[in-house]
Amino acid sequence: MGERIALDAAGARIGGWLAVPEETPRGSIVVIQEIFGVNAHIRSVADRFAALGYAALAPALFDPVEPGVELGYDAAGIAKGRELVGALGFDRALDGVKAAADFLRQRFPDVAAVTAIGYCWGGSIAFLSNTRLGLPAVSYYGARSMPFIHEPLRAPMLFHFGERDGSIPATDIAVTRAAQPAAQVCVWPAGHGFNCDLRADYEPEVAAKALAVTLDFLAGTWA
Repeated sequence: MGERIALDAAGARIGGWLAVPEETPRGSIVVIQEIFGVNAHIRSVADRFAALGYAALAPALFDPVEPGVELGYDAAGIAKGRELVGALGFDRALDGVKAAADFLRQRFPDVAAVTAIGYCWGGSIAFLSNTRLGLPAVSYYGARSMPFIHEPLRAPMLFHFGERDGSIPATDIAVTRAAQPAAQVCVWPAGHGFNCDLRADYEPEVAAKALAVTLDFLAGTWA
């Protein structure tokens, strides 16, 4: 079980959910939220990584705009989440990721490099965390990456896509492969949000396979 903490993100006070294993962490992860905030699902993702031996911190990226956001996966939640994404912008989102990464480095100075893992909107933020912050990153179905997909990678990168994801057409996946030939790209028989057990597109078998690839990526990144 994790705990709520506070972070300083470029002068803005934001919250976060920190989950830490009982043993010395094998690595540190910034878990980057969907458009629905640091809700029960994102907290469970951080807790799951902690159970696997990683220190995991999910910063509440929307807090500079509206503190304590936790949205549902319905039409109202989607509309509100999109509104908050537009109000926050990418730069302030990255401020939150940097604050979380700095916290993890300070809390666990002897642990391997911090990796960013993001979902949905957070998948695109994870990609930017690589190109702009230099963090190894894993992007799960980030649908907002095309405007900056040609930014050069600064660390290892893994993309997960669903072949039935209506928000990420096959052409975008092809562009990603061409623009980032050094990245690992996985395309799964699933739709958008396949990792989230609160979504209609949840695919537990695919989620388990994608997690296995992600864990292999982490092991190789920190070797």
